[in-house]
Amino acid sequence: MLLEALYHVPRNKWAYAYDPQTIHLRVRTKKNDVTSVVAMTGDKYDWKGTYFEITMDKAASDEMFDFWEASVKPKYKRLSYAFRITAGSETIYMLDSGIYRDCPPPTGGYYEFSYIHEIDVFKVPEWAKDAVFYQIMPERFANGDPSNDPPGTEPWGGQPKTDNFFGGDLKGVLDHLDDLADLGINAIYFTPLFKSPSNHKYDIVDYKQVDPHFGDNALLKQVVEACHAKGIRVMLDAVFNHCSEQFPQFQDVLKNGEKSKYKDWFHINKFPARVENGIATYDTFGFFGNMPKFNTANPEVKAYLLGVAEYWIKEIKLDGWRLDVANEVDHHFWRDFRTVVKKANPEAYIVGEVWSDSLAWLVGDQFDSVMNYPFADKVLEFFNGGMDGATFSDRMSSLLMRYPQQTNEVVFNMLCTHDTPRLLTRVGGDKRKMKLSVVFLFTYMGTPCIFYGDEVGITGAIDPDCRKCMIWDREKQDRDLYDFYKMMINLRKTHKALREGRFRFLKAEPGNPCIIYERVDNQDHFTVWMNNTGQKQTLSHPMETTDWKDALSGEKVSPVNGVMNVTLEPFGYRILYRNIAKK
Repeated sequence: MLLEALYHVPRNKWAYAYDPQTIHLRVRTKKNDVTSVVAMTGDKYDWKGTYFEITMDKAASDEMFDFWEASVKPKYKRLSYAFRITAGSETIYMLDSGIYRDCPPPTGGYYEFSYIHEIDVFKVPEWAKDAVFYQIMPERFANGDPSNDPPGTEPWGGQPKTDNFFGGDLKGVLDHLDDLADLGINAIYFTPLFKSPSNHKYDIVDYKQVDPHFGDNALLKQVVEACHAKGIRVMLDAVFNHCSEQFPQFQDVLKNGEKSKYKDWFHINKFPARVENGIATYDTFGFFGNMPKFNTANPEVKAYLLGVAEYWIKEIKLDGWRLDVANEVDHHFWRDFRTVVKKANPEAYIVGEVWSDSLAWLVGDQFDSVMNYPFADKVLEFFNGGMDGATFSDRMSSLLMRYPQQTNEVVFNMLCTHDTPRLLTRVGGDKRKMKLSVVFLFTYMGTPCIFYGDEVGITGAIDPDCRKCMIWDREKQDRDLYDFYKMMINLRKTHKALREGRFRFLKAEPGNPCIIYERVDNQDHFTVWMNNTGQKQTLSHPMETTDWKDALSGEKVSPVNGVMNVTLEPFGYRILYRNIAKK
């Protein structure tokens, strides 16, 4: 076996407490190089009395490695362990102290998980595992109160631009909560609601005032109360990396320069603070001079922003924060942010906007989740014909191995947002490909989110075109698509296995774009069959039991001679399930 490929460290995603009684262990080996991995476990003070071997499961594979996983419940919350790794006739022992051909006596040099301290267990909000989110840009969702429209508001449904307005507001959201409840939505993510000169509101002037074009603070409270009455959670956007140039403290810097008492609230590189040849003399979001960057290490700034986070949690009983440009804010700030927010609401859901590997924020001291853009990119590349099943399996399995299980269960999965082209546009307008993508979204691990209007067929290229007005005229809505979304949401909400069950590819072959995968817990076993080609296909996989049903129609589906054969139309899918709970 290739010893150089072996990897384990007793921390982070490789060894972590899943709950106060359980430790998860992971080991990496070269792909298809190892026959078995056994975790040799026990208590360092009573090895003989507690010794227990666990054969690890091959949980995932990517292009180069296999990942093995085991769940351990130590008798005394302490764990010493080593790994016995076998490839054919070759066996080695991997310890913290090195790799050996003969097993060293326990427990010197063994890996160690010193103790499961409940305070250190990474806890995520349980409700987020069951959530189906719906992302709303209030300015484009519904105009419920024309009296608060900005000057120059254009007729609803026009072409979006970077600087035009259509009058959407919180009254419009309130008017359509029954529509969201009918769809099956049980959580809303609002893009920024606070006072701002733009249509997107990511340049905030007053963090404690709802933008007057949307309504007022009392109306936001009413919206949240109405949502809660319908079982819908609410998450707001926290723009703490930067503010508007109209933010009063920054205006003071512009006016008073180095004499401003707020000069250290920002990163001023040269006075006066201004834009010279297109580049600001102060740090900004991107190169936008109208969005100066906060100095979040400044105690006054930190106190101000943490006060905002706490204020809205308490004021409107907020259920969570989505953190804009989270990777550009210092880790010290986010650690304090988590402490403040979780004290105000222990069940608050904290989602960071990070577009790449985010493990540094997901070890229990900062975020619960991140916006899973790598998920969207890989899923859409696959269903657009950009890779075969084996490559897709490798890449999605690699994503699952990025984070601890509790994060995988609530990672914020979406297929498009206000920052990307619309889903239907991203799949070339092909509703069959769109449906395959959505089926995968709702049957994969993590918390799914729908961008408003995708369910009725809204299209759109990159920003600002993706930020079109919601279509409320039923005659102009794609009701077939709406019914499909409603069906998939209901299926996910009905079966816990689709929310928390184990995910694994069953069939994903080189050169073949068709896949089969499963979700399974101790109640239900689901298999999902997908034909990602333009031709009719019959997929086959060994299945011994005969108690399978179509999850959507209830039709009985049986294997023949131990093999299940499922015929699918071009870009078609089928979801089978059986109940495996002990009678």
